[in-house]
Amino acid sequence: MAGSEGSVAAAAGMAPASIWPMLKRHWPLFYALAFAAIGLLHSLSAWQAYRRGGGRLHWEPFLWEFSSVFVVALLALPLYLAVQRIEAWRWPQQLLAHATGFLLFTMLHVAGMYGIRFAVYAATGLPYLPGRWHEVLLFEAGKDAVSYLTLTLLMHGLQVWRAARARREALERLQRELSEAQAARLADQVQPHFLFNTLNLIASTVHEDANKADALICDLAALLRQTTQAQTRVEHSLADELQLVQPFMRLMQARFGSERLQLHLDASPEALAASLPALLLLVPVENAIKHDVARHQGPVRVRLSAQCQAGRLHIQLDNNGVAEPGPSGDGSGLRNLRERLRARHGEAARVELQPFGGGMRLSLEMPA
Repeated sequence: MAGSEGSVAAAAGMAPASIWPMLKRHWPLFYALAFAAIGLLHSLSAWQAYRRGGGRLHWEPFLWEFSSVFVVALLALPLYLAVQRIEAWRWPQQLLAHATGFLLFTMLHVAGMYGIRFAVYAATGLPYLPGRWHEVLLFEAGKDAVSYLTLTLLMHGLQVWRAARARREALERLQRELSEAQAARLADQVQPHFLFNTLNLIASTVHEDANKADALICDLAALLRQTTQAQTRVEHSLADELQLVQPFMRLMQARFGSERLQLHLDASPEALAASLPALLLLVPVENAIKHDVARHQGPVRVRLSAQCQAGRLHIQLDNNGVAEPGPSGDGSGLRNLRERLRARHGEAARVELQPFGGGMRLSLEMPA
């Protein structure tokens, strides 16, 4: 019986994380089923020996074994609480507590088990002669010693497993909080960087076209309100991110002219619903526009596309100006981008900057 109990509990202890909540929520049912299975296995084994010995009442071995397993199942619950309580005691106190606990366990097991048997035999009108009581106690004490030791070790192992699980969950929670704090710190660097560059653009426009500068200031104020709200979130959908990128693109297009700067957005519905760190794309789009326009005399085309494939979000930012990255092409902006994705997704994220079609392509890939 002890070995079967250990196997059942070990299986529960090794259950996947997705199964454990169900086991925890419905533990009385699984607990009863486990002991019922143990009782059935022992009963079938005892029934075979009973038949070979010439027994005629085939329900007797089932009564004997199930009465024993039933009482053990009842006693295991308070025993588990007792083991929890004495875990922190010193070993002499634990030894004394377990010696007392074993004696109490044996007396209650024998009393409960034989009480059930006597009641059933009395109800059927049959005599029940278990033997002399000192022999019965000695026989049952030997078996109970094995059961008590097995249950105690099993419960101690369960306590160790639960403590390790709690430590692992606390560590994972701290890692998530650290990643979110790091992501928030990196996101805080975006707004000043973006703001300073946009103000420089507005400053250069004031002396050329006051009305255009006024429109740029209004667009900037609206955009800053949106970025401030976005910074309160660790991540949001690509659709939310594009609500920030599009006004910025309009600012840039108003600054350089729609003929010189051509902007295109292409995102699938699945990609628009995917999540990504907030304010992730503003600086890459700004760099693609600023460095390309500064180094290219003709029309500049900037295209942002996003697709979902095999559960991953793929974002590409193409510009057709120059085939070499600018001074900040692999500088703070790209480094910030990589650090934010690494903080959020670890090795599951990918960032690549490479020449493409006479310009540059920035490729981002992350879990959708």
